[in-house]
Amino acid sequence: MYLDLEASNKFATDLAGVDFDVEKISVSIFPSALALSSVAKSVCESQISVGAQDVYWIPDGAYTGAVSALMFRTAGCKYALVGHSERRHIFGETDGDVRKKIEACLDSGLIPVVCIGETKEEKDSGQREYRLKKQIMKAFDGLKLNGGDIIVAYEPVWAIGTGDACNPADADDVHGWIKQEVRKYVEKEIPVLYGGSVNENNFGSYLQYDTIDGILVGSASTKVEPFSTMIKYV
Repeated sequence: MYLDLEASNKFATDLAGVDFDVEKISVSIFPSALALSSVAKSVCESQISVGAQDVYWIPDGAYTGAVSALMFRTAGCKYALVGHSERRHIFGETDGDVRKKIEACLDSGLIPVVCIGETKEEKDSGQREYRLKKQIMKAFDGLKLNGGDIIVAYEPVWAIGTGDACNPADADDVHGWIKQEVRKYVEKEIPVLYGGSVNENNFGSYLQYDTIDGILVGSASTKVEPFSTMIKYV
């Protein structure tokens, strides 16, 4: 909730002018629901895709204030964030809610970007794997992709917006472990991104590891200059 309608459209127009090799990198931006339709039009002739920050799992009906996965897809979205830590810890979303949103995305033709991560207390008490294992199980156990795609984003809660980014080597270990866990439920290879205080100064240190398939950028993605710097580097 950083950019209003005008700022979102200017950002999208400026970013659409950034050249990058589509054979090497995929770029998607996730504007607010208010700006999404106009932003999608601003980047429609570029190689940049658009995603929703959140979805509701019912396609339509009397759910005032909600926007469904299907509505976002018809508005031009390719992706949707599901289970972002701020949705879990500020708005009280449960693992069950996240699962329903994943299924709604797949049913609607969206690619869900499923966010998982542990709090500082869980990390310090040795419960990181327990928390991640539970989130992965709830998200993937019995899930039918039906030809659709899905992405996982590891975003430790203690690193988001704090400037305390996860050590890249530690992130590498966690990503490898996450991929092993996901393989228990899904046969196909699932990309895993890192998110959590990623910026133009540290993003390259994550991408040097083969287990880290990309980055989920937060506040550093709301300004064209640092975000385009990351894109051009990759």
